[in-house]
Amino acid sequence: MSTIINVIIGLIVFGAIIFFHELGHFIFAKLNGIYVNEFAVGMGPTIFSFQKKETKYSLRAIPMGGFCAMLGEEEEVADEHSFSAKSVWSRMSVVLAGPIFNFILAFLLAIVLIGLCGYDKPVISKFSEESPAKEAGLQTGDVITGYNGHRIYNYREVLVYVQFNKSGNPITLDVDRNGEKFSFTFQPAKTDSGYLMGIYGGTREKGGVIDTLKYSALELRYQVKTTILSLEYLISGKLGFQNLSGPVGIVSMMNDTINEAKESAQGDTSIAILNVILNMINFCILLSANLGVMNLLPLPALDGGRALLLLVEGIFHKKLPIEKEALVNGIGLALLMGLMVIVMFQDIFKIIG
Repeated sequence: MSTIINVIIGLIVFGAIIFFHELGHFIFAKLNGIYVNEFAVGMGPTIFSFQKKETKYSLRAIPMGGFCAMLGEEEEVADEHSFSAKSVWSRMSVVLAGPIFNFILAFLLAIVLIGLCGYDKPVISKFSEESPAKEAGLQTGDVITGYNGHRIYNYREVLVYVQFNKSGNPITLDVDRNGEKFSFTFQPAKTDSGYLMGIYGGTREKGGVIDTLKYSALELRYQVKTTILSLEYLISGKLGFQNLSGPVGIVSMMNDTINEAKESAQGDTSIAILNVILNMINFCILLSANLGVMNLLPLPALDGGRALLLLVEGIFHKKLPIEKEALVNGIGLALLMGLMVIVMFQDIFKIIG
């Protein structure tokens, strides 16, 4: 029963993020005078709906996202209020509003999370035995400011770079030690779990309003950067296809996270609820930033692909026939759905072992 409730929570969280994405399209369609035929919350059969002016607002049975169906989005419509009749830049703003709203949502949730829990300062707290970093001259209390030339703002960035160091290349850490700048280069130690530096770190610190806003923006930067790095490593083959996860895998991870959050409360119901809420906020930040980045990829059927076609149209003042654009997007959507099916079965096999 607990697992079913956790899965429902995961579906609602996942759906809410997609809904917020579609809300961006909806708001900017309205701002640009584009008629929205239907704005739906959820997918599947309609449970409840009502009509207001030209738009049908509906609640659907499956709590997974929603959609924003605009007039003239899939075909040429001779109406000044249709999507196809608007200028390139008006259509561009509507298309890009979805990913931008995902970034806005991630930033707002980061403000809540960091306001409650503080930010993750990249301070070295201790070393493992035979630590290469300690042998190189690093000390506890050092604040890591750079990793191989990359600026570091939180400790999780360090962990990501360590995780992606699959070849065991030398590591250069820049640190701040009581106001003085130092740089150390060393060879990470090879272990069964990868190449490690032999350090532990990260402390939660709270600041004022300015610090909260600053580190919320840096949290968004971290999530976007991690997504881009993951894509780069997947494309280059440094990360295997088995590392991909779809909705099934994500909901499964949420279920595990919720169970761990409950266990860490040691029977205290109020702490368990708070742990679950904070972990779900963290998941929302991660997923929302991921969805924003993925939708900006210049691929057919994604917002980035549509924006690219609009950019070409704006530069060359030649519009691609909407039937051909629909065909390209349809093929892209079919390929994406095929990939999602493969990833879904991979997730299921992972769950059942």
